Formats: sequence, structure tokens, C-alpha cells
Amino acid sequence: MAGARGEFSSRLGFILAASGSAVGLGNIWGFPTQAASNGGAAFLLMYLLMAFMLAYPALMAELIIGRHAKANIVTALRQVSSNVLTRFIGTLTGFAGIITASLILAFYGIVAGWMIAFAGAPLATVVGADVVASWLTGFGHTRNLVFMLIFMLLTCLIISGGVRQGIEKWSSRLMPMLLIILVGLIAYVLTLPGAMQGVKVYLLPDFGRSFNFQLIVNALGQAFFSLSLGVGTMLIYGSYISKKENIASLGRAITLIDIGIAVLAGMLIIPAMYVAQHNGVQIFDATGNLIAEDTLIFAVLPALFDTMGGTGVVIGFAFFVLMTIAALTSSISMLEAPVSYVNEVHGLSRRASAFLVSTLITVISTIIVFNFGDLFVLVITLTTRYAQPFLGLMLCLFVGWIWHRNQVLTEIKAGFEQAEQSWFWRIWPIYIRYVCPVAILTVFAQKVLG
Repeated sequence: MAGARGEFSSRLGFILAASGSAVGLGNIWGFPTQAASNGGAAFLLMYLLMAFMLAYPALMAELIIGRHAKANIVTALRQVSSNVLTRFIGTLTGFAGIITASLILAFYGIVAGWMIAFAGAPLATVVGADVVASWLTGFGHTRNLVFMLIFMLLTCLIISGGVRQGIEKWSSRLMPMLLIILVGLIAYVLTLPGAMQGVKVYLLPDFGRSFNFQLIVNALGQAFFSLSLGVGTMLIYGSYISKKENIASLGRAITLIDIGIAVLAGMLIIPAMYVAQHNGVQIFDATGNLIAEDTLIFAVLPALFDTMGGTGVVIGFAFFVLMTIAALTSSISMLEAPVSYVNEVHGLSRRASAFLVSTLITVISTIIVFNFGDLFVLVITLTTRYAQPFLGLMLCLFVGWIWHRNQVLTEIKAGFEQAEQSWFWRIWPIYIRYVCPVAILTVFAQKVLG
């Protein structure tokens, strides 16, 4: 039978866990490649504005619903609904969130498996196992399946431990490790020839380009998605927060950490690209644009590491360990969304729920692995381009229009007695009711219409 719901043991425990959810491959991989493709510092400037003006208010909507309901996303949205129709809509939205989080984890586990494999390749090279190293870095069904299974097992084992002994315990270990490795890599890369050119590209903005409409939409989308918004992961983490905590302050802390690590990742990746160029590695494509995304992570940077001799082995290993940690801190929140529903609604134990849901998602991942060309991009498109923005919009509408305003204020005041007189309460309700829905619709329309 399901036991009592868990709760984070401390403010720091929640911040590390929620920040870990937000800080994933979208920060370490997605943000730098977006910045590299959208004018460097111009994109960085607009990303910072969008994160505080729009992503933070949407994050607060999920956290507040979660802490009020103390339940999974389906039950939570039913609780804040005002009538039969909105309860029905809330139920559908909740299930859509669970399905979307599960499908995201299904393809995310494959990508995370690549990170583990690439982390093992330098070690194989050191011991002279060049054939193994080649297999680890080569694309193939067997490799993809093996390392996806390893990653999914790690995620399942963490979640099966519960809130304090699983999510909080491992987030408290993994997040400091991630930060130490990231800062160490930055410190080393900035000493290399060519790095300062990348720093200039990253930190010196072309203000005229900052207000390009396409760049603004891209920055808004990156800010929104990098905080893991829209699929209920932050809602379920919010349900484990004590009523004594100032939830507005917690939301600010998560946003600052998420933004900070994304900015630090840019300070690693973009200078590293110019170091690679200095060492003779191609970083521009035939049209003159910076090479980005999978080509950057799995071709440009490994090529850079190869030019660095023995040091490159250490740096390459550390980099892909960093990427694996970032993936793992996010994957545990994705798995928690469906696991919490099965555990609370269907009465299965935490461990049984974790292994049941993990098995189902692993089956989906396996189907994607063996039908990669047809399904991989399709699943990414359906979840991140269509479902996630739509679900983010629905959560904003529930808080802004469906849930009674006085109940929202009462929940915020639980750990913040002066909330009604604060700037947060003067501004946030307007943002969540009008500005965030319009902004999310803008991103949605741009992604749908191209």
C-alpha cells in the first residue's frame, strides 16, 4: 500500500532537487547551442530578461498548485477546479502531463545513454581498448539500448528511495558535483588559445540584434523549457514543500540557479568552440553559421579533446560525466511525475510504482531505439514543440482564471505573511493571468507555424 507522502527535509534540499530538475541537458547543451546560433551575447541578454519576466511567474504557478494540493498533478488540478467542467479539464490536463513527461523521459534516456557511453570512451582509450572506444562513440542499436537501460535503471533506483532518501539525497550529491566539474572545466578552457575570442562573442552583445523577433521567441522558449515547465515536474516537487517555507523566495532561488548554470555552460561551450577552431577543428558550416546541437557535442568537442593529447582524455571524461549528471538530475523529476500518480492513486508502494513505471517507459525507449529514424524526432517534436507549451498554458490558466484568487493568496501567505503587500503579489497575478498565456501562445504559434 502507498505510504505517507514524503516532504523535503530542508529548504536547501528542495532548492537542490528542484534546481536539479531544471538544470538538465537543456542548460548544458541546449542553451549554449541556442546562444551560439543566435548571436551569442544578444541571445544571452534576451534570455536573462525572458527568464525573470516570464519563466519565473510560470514556475511559481506550478509550485503553488503543488504545495496547496500536496498531491500528484491529476489530483492537484482537480482540487483547484471550481466545477464539474474544470475538474474534467484538469483531469485531462493532468494525464496529458504524465504522458508527456513519460515520453520526454523515453527519448531523454536514449540521449543520456549517449553521454554515459562517450564518458567511457576516453577510459577505453587509456587502457588501449580502441575497438571498445570506437563502439562507445559509434551509433548503433546495441550501444543505444545498453546505455539507455543503464541510465533508466539509475533513475529508477533513485526514485524508488522516495523524496528524502532518493530525490533529495541524490540531488544534494549530484548538484555540487555538477557545479564543481563545470567550474573546473571553464577555468581550464579559458587558459587555452582561442578561448578569449569565444568569450567576446558570448559576452559582448550586438544590441541591435537583441530585439530581433525570432531571437526573442527563441530566448523565451529556451527560458521556459529550461525550467522544466509544463509537464508537472515542478508541481510535484512543489507538493513536497513544507507550508512554512516562503514559496516565492524558493522560486526565485531555483530560477537564479537555473539561469546561473546555463550562463556558466555558455562560458564553457562557446569558448571551447573557438579553441577547437584555433586547433583546426571546423565550427562553421557551409553557410557560415556556427555548428550546433548534436554536431557540436558529439563531433566538434570530441575533436577538440583529441587535439589535446593526454589532457584531452581527462577533459573529455569530465565533460561527459558533467553531461550525464545534468541528465540524471532532470530525469528523476520526469519519472517522479508518473510514479507519484501510481503511488498515490492506485495504492502501489513507492518501489513497486517506480519499477512499474520505469519498465513501461523503458519499453517505449526500446521501441524508439529500434525505430530511431521514424520515431526519435517525432517524439521530440510532439512533446517539446506541441504538448509542453500547451500544458504550460493550461497550468497558467488554472492558476490565473480557474483557481479562486483568495485561495491562491492564502497558499502563498502560508510561508509569507506579508505576501499581500509585496511587489510579488502586485505583479505576479497579472503576469500569470495575461502576460504568460500570451507569451506561451506566441512561442507555440512560432513553433507550429515555423
